[in-house]
Amino acid sequence: MTLFTDETRARAREIISRYPADRSRSALLPLLHLVQSEEGYVSPAGVEFCAEVLGLNKAQVGAVATFYTMYKRKPTGDYLVSVCTNTMCNVLGGQEVYDTLTEHLGVGHDETTADGKITLEHAECLAACDYGPVMTVNYDFFDGVDPQTALGVVEELRAGGRPMPTRGARLCTLKEMSVQLAGFADEREGAVADGGPGEPTLRGLRLAQQHGISVPGFDPNTPIRSKAEADRAAAEAKAKAEAEKTKTAPAPEPAVPAAASGSTAPDVKAPDDKSPEVRAAETRQPDAQTAVPDAPGTKAPVDGAPPAPRDAQNAEAEGAAANPPAGDGKPAGDNAAAQERSLKEAEANK
Repeated sequence: MTLFTDETRARAREIISRYPADRSRSALLPLLHLVQSEEGYVSPAGVEFCAEVLGLNKAQVGAVATFYTMYKRKPTGDYLVSVCTNTMCNVLGGQEVYDTLTEHLGVGHDETTADGKITLEHAECLAACDYGPVMTVNYDFFDGVDPQTALGVVEELRAGGRPMPTRGARLCTLKEMSVQLAGFADEREGAVADGGPGEPTLRGLRLAQQHGISVPGFDPNTPIRSKAEADRAAAEAKAKAEAEKTKTAPAPEPAVPAAASGSTAPDVKAPDDKSPEVRAAETRQPDAQTAVPDAPGTKAPVDGAPPAPRDAQNAEAEGAAANPPAGDGKPAGDNAAAQERSLKEAEANK
């Protein structure tokens, strides 16, 4: 296994730290660019290295590395020259540009020149139809090329020069570009500021300015934040809004008793715990001097109060015997015994 440099290993740890611990395998794509930046392609050792630091097996890493064309599986030149041969660029002369370079360099698709400078490839689409035919060098654009323009670019590259792209930053090698694709800035002074936009790209912006069209609230100076930074800012904004809401909310008014507020609502009496039989017996009391009896149909006189007339007691006892109250909660045997006692008392009082 290739012993990758300490700098590469430190960068690998930095890449992995950008992701949650349970999602560390998401770091695989930039890690593949990182190993390509050291070796110029994703070698078997690079696959093993990615598997090692992410806790994956080599088959999982290899499946990703072979899916994307930006990961090269064999040594690649310093400059990857891609010529678009898709429909629009082909109609405009893209295939002629590619054929001319193939003949001049003596290499075909995905092949590298003997000096190790140029790897040539035809591209299905480079997403720049309004600039066609287009050619890229390490993914920076050369627009509106023809066979002679393309030859001039590759000859300057082979001579050690770095021609300025039509759009994009200053040219760099494939290894330098792979570092940037891994998520690290171009450290060359002024390299990013060298390039400029193309006229077709600016056309939409100029039309928007001409007609006063803009995105509401758009601020071009707004920094692009990571997801963690955005989540933290959203949480802080939410906490601040909650604090403001609590600060401005009116204090609750104290409860006012009904009597003090002059309410005419009827008083609500608390329910008592008397049984239906007790309440029924109370309603049958002839006066306030009698109490609730233990047995249905009888009355116990209160001290100092005259007993009820005997005839009235007899009549009430007979009625209670004939119509015992329902649902008194006592067993049937207790009710019968109480009725029998009442009848005997009634007979004895005659």
